[in-house]
Amino acid sequence: QVHLVESGGGLVQPGESLRLSCVASGIDFSTKILAWYRQAPGKQRDRVAFIGPRGTPSYAPSVKDRFAISRDDTKNAVFLQMNGLKPEDTAVYFCNSFPSIDAYWGQGTQVTVSS
Repeated sequence: QVHLVESGGGLVQPGESLRLSCVASGIDFSTKILAWYRQAPGKQRDRVAFIGPRGTPSYAPSVKDRFAISRDDTKNAVFLQMNGLKPEDTAVYFCNSFPSIDAYWGQGTQVTVSS
């Protein structure tokens, strides 16, 4: 059974940074494209960034140059460094493969950006 556990969210002020972590069990991350998604209240879940097995990243235009995705396959983990946070980044953040697999969704971690 696959479990993805996200952590690292919190309440921050605009311009501050957070680093999200996602650790997986029951799955070998090393061969998968991994992604971070987010869902704001009343909105659909959108992909924020993904990273291929060889480490090549890709970002949504809204976060490009502010967010950085990375992975550590030895720890079965994927990370999202978020800098220059804006109120519109407020959402629950999830990790999953890309394309996403319904059975992999975890609880997510809440990120709130507010002054």
